[in-house]
Amino acid sequence: MNSIKFVRSKMAPLSMWCCHRIIAVTAGVYTPKLAPAQVSRLRLVSQYSTTQTRHNVGQGIVSKLKRANETYERFLQRHFPRFYVLYHAFKRGFRLLFQDVREVRRIKSGMLINNIDHQKLPYREMEKLRQFRRDMLKAIPLVIISAPPFANYLVFVLMYLFPRQLLIRHFWTPQQLVEFQGVYHAQRAHHHPELLSGLEKAAAGIKDVRLKTRLLELCSKVHSGAQPVVSDVHAVRTLFSGPPLGMRRMSTEQMSHLCPLLFLTSRLPAFWIGQRLNSHALELMQLDHAIVRLGLHQLNDMELKEACYVRGLNVQWLSPAQCLQWLSQWLQFSTHLKESETSLYLHSMMLLTVNYPKPPHS
Repeated sequence: MNSIKFVRSKMAPLSMWCCHRIIAVTAGVYTPKLAPAQVSRLRLVSQYSTTQTRHNVGQGIVSKLKRANETYERFLQRHFPRFYVLYHAFKRGFRLLFQDVREVRRIKSGMLINNIDHQKLPYREMEKLRQFRRDMLKAIPLVIISAPPFANYLVFVLMYLFPRQLLIRHFWTPQQLVEFQGVYHAQRAHHHPELLSGLEKAAAGIKDVRLKTRLLELCSKVHSGAQPVVSDVHAVRTLFSGPPLGMRRMSTEQMSHLCPLLFLTSRLPAFWIGQRLNSHALELMQLDHAIVRLGLHQLNDMELKEACYVRGLNVQWLSPAQCLQWLSQWLQFSTHLKESETSLYLHSMMLLTVNYPKPPHS
């Protein structure tokens, strides 16, 4: 009995302390004096417990949403297969777009922190910035249309009906990418005869007989279906830095036929068209130098085809080896041009692409 009384006497203070501790925690009335180390340990345990609970709740919500999304996708794939293809393309497109946004932010932050000029960037970063800017400019009309309330339903219908005109490449299916590239190339190829005719008209006003003859021979070679070589184009380069074919000397009609080569609108004042053509040509010339610094063989097959396509070539039926061959010749030509010869650069996007690859009989 004495031992039991002794235990009770020892347990009483402990039970009283626990009672006071519970009251203090719940009511905020009493706080026992603890050592600093004990206080910090209690805080860490409390913070860890709260964070862990939130993490578990978040994981549960995410897993439920993921399962619901997978069920929804299986439902679409089973009952609405055509709509599922579009849904999958949109889902993939937003993921690629967000990746591009993060990548562009990283590139621009690096330029600012390291004080790097745009011309000194590696090729892939320069190309990323160029393509992202074009994508965002194309997306602006869609954003404006979707601004009014409940307009998102109309936007979805428009995107379904006019994917090439309204959507950027991220939201195209692989089949649409091939198809739309073919459509865009056909649009710019439609202006090749007019550009060639403009060169022949300009030749009539050239006083230097030797240069006039070489320009007419170049046009005749293209007309016959033969593929000009780099030396043929370099032989008339002086005509494209001054009159009659320099960027500030050529006719407005000729400039308007150059715009589709770069997928630019020609429905602008002449001085504005000239500025845009010149800036886009300079940008491509800088990209050409960046490819040389990187090394042509460092480009993968997709990058090769994209580089050729941007410079005027129809890559739909070309192999990677053919793209490599053409781009190698193009770089030999373009990297020797001066900034004042942007007109020659743009005209060569027609002269050096229209008959490539060479016809079998040539």
